[in-house]
Amino acid sequence: MPLVVMDYVWTQTETTLYINVPLKGTKAGKVDIVCTDDYLKVHFPPYLFEAFLFEPVDDDRIAVRVANGCAVITLPKRTNKVWEHLMISTDNKEKMEIRQRALLKYHEKLSSESISKAAKQQADNKYALETVIKLEKEERDSIQKIKDAEQEKTTQELAAWHFRQQQKAEQDVQLKLQSEKARSRQLRTETERQKCGPSDQEKMKLDQRSNSNAKSKKAQDELPPPRHRGNIQVTFTPRIFPTALRESRLPEEEEWLRKQAETWRKVNVDVDDLKDLKEEEGNPYWLKDKGDKCFATGDFLGAVNAYSLAIRLMGKIPALYSNRAACHLKLRNFHKAIEDSSQALDLLTPPVPANAAARVRAFVRRGSAFCELQAYPEVTQKVSRCQLIYLQLNFRATRLPRCSED
Repeated sequence: MPLVVMDYVWTQTETTLYINVPLKGTKAGKVDIVCTDDYLKVHFPPYLFEAFLFEPVDDDRIAVRVANGCAVITLPKRTNKVWEHLMISTDNKEKMEIRQRALLKYHEKLSSESISKAAKQQADNKYALETVIKLEKEERDSIQKIKDAEQEKTTQELAAWHFRQQQKAEQDVQLKLQSEKARSRQLRTETERQKCGPSDQEKMKLDQRSNSNAKSKKAQDELPPPRHRGNIQVTFTPRIFPTALRESRLPEEEEWLRKQAETWRKVNVDVDDLKDLKEEEGNPYWLKDKGDKCFATGDFLGAVNAYSLAIRLMGKIPALYSNRAACHLKLRNFHKAIEDSSQALDLLTPPVPANAAARVRAFVRRGSAFCELQAYPEVTQKVSRCQLIYLQLNFRATRLPRCSED
């Protein structure tokens, strides 16, 4: 049995009646409201509010608003006067009759509204269909007009082309006739000339032509013979560098050769230990790329081995020590990470803008190792130096640079 709502509030004017029913926390979608001219029902399980109205109201202008946890029903009065009560006082039998009559009237109203709505929908669909048919007909007509215009234009162009072809054929026939007439006149002239013999002017032309041919033949006979061929030997100064000597910088080249000789002397010290290596494994830059690939795939021990062998071959590359420090950080070998970072910083001298990014990476890796070892004074000093380099280069990196960035 539903619970009857008793804490409703109602107010009125001479023309309108307002009823405020609390919904007890029920959502708006679960509220069922039925209202006719003499009956009002608000049902939201398990609560029920019924009102058998004191006088009839205009049910066509009833307004319902559900918001803020209550339902507000606005009922326009049919007669402009103030009601003495909201509901009539009657027995249950009469209330049941009013309820049944109101529900029957409400269902009839809903049925008529649905019928009218369906009729309106059908009329709208019919109008839309007629409009579509009309538009399609207009489109077909316009397309047909375009086709007719194009067909007429093509017919005119074809007729003009036939006319031009006919004129061209007539002109070709006339030109052919004229050329045949000119050829026949030329033949007659040559025949008459052969009968009469060459004229004096033609004889002069033939004499001049024979004289010119004789002179050209004599000049060809008087040409000297071609010279004997030979070979000229050209030698160049031997150089290690591909540039010409006039374009070279001797002090810089000598410094580079000195460093290369020093490096390979160090390599030759333990060459007996490295004789079993393959050709590419003896290249420190190939080993660096191999270490970078191992680091990217998470094989940090393999990367350490590749960088260590590359350092044995050529220990003057700062990136090898810096990348090996990154691997030691991943393996939590913090003391070795500090040593390799410090060695990379020693090789990155003098500090110039070209190696600033590499110095920042070395400082960050060494600072990370100090931080893991809880050596915070060292961390503060190194981080301050790193921040200074960042400010100089306007860097904005916020995480540890990866090994492959070297």
